[in-house]
Amino acid sequence: MLTEKLMQITLASGSEWVMVVLLLLSVVSLSIIGERFYFFYKRRSRLDALDARLRPAINAGDVDKIKACVERDGDPPLRAAIAGQGVRDRESTEKIVASAVERERLVLQKRLGFLGTLGNNAPFIGLFGTVLGIIRAFADLSKGSMQGHTAVMAGISEALVATAVGLFVAIPAVMAFNYFQRQVDHTLSITEALAQGVLANSAPESRSREPEGRERASASGNAPRIAGAAYRGDLPASKTSDADAANADDEE
Repeated sequence: MLTEKLMQITLASGSEWVMVVLLLLSVVSLSIIGERFYFFYKRRSRLDALDARLRPAINAGDVDKIKACVERDGDPPLRAAIAGQGVRDRESTEKIVASAVERERLVLQKRLGFLGTLGNNAPFIGLFGTVLGIIRAFADLSKGSMQGHTAVMAGISEALVATAVGLFVAIPAVMAFNYFQRQVDHTLSITEALAQGVLANSAPESRSREPEGRERASASGNAPRIAGAAYRGDLPASKTSDADAANADDEE
């Protein structure tokens, strides 16, 4: 009973609706391909221009120019690298930059999942339409409405059109998906390289001078104690001379 009802539904619908669905999916796919192509073209042009301006500044260690370029045209990972300077340590800033890169990946991969899914499943949708068409062809033959093997082959060839349409929809979707994935990887590679360059130039002078400042502060703090000990006679003459030298340095 259930089989007969399913047969009636199949014979009534045929494979035409499957091809209509595939054509609609093809329109959506082409729209996404066009939108993503324009998006990556604009993003690549802007990133190349930023790279041309920012890389010389990174190589020269010009911190002010680096900040100006990033604040004007930088992507979120680069802005995160600039924002972390002077506020957080290097390790924390790198984690924030990595998080910004992953968020940027989600933006770049927008709608690409649809293309990948369509490329994998469109042939199966077309094959489903072909199966429906073959069922209808043999059903018509059993009713005597078709004459001979020639008519059966004609019905099967017509049903195979659905498979061809499925492949027609899937192939551009798969090609576009692979192309855009390469664009995502390329864009993120350039962004990460620039972000590492920005981090490498984050306040290098302050970091290099910090140990020197600590040594001077330690020497200045120890000088009065050494001098006092020498005054009381607790230190030998060599220590006294060291204290005098330290006091002389402080006076200078």
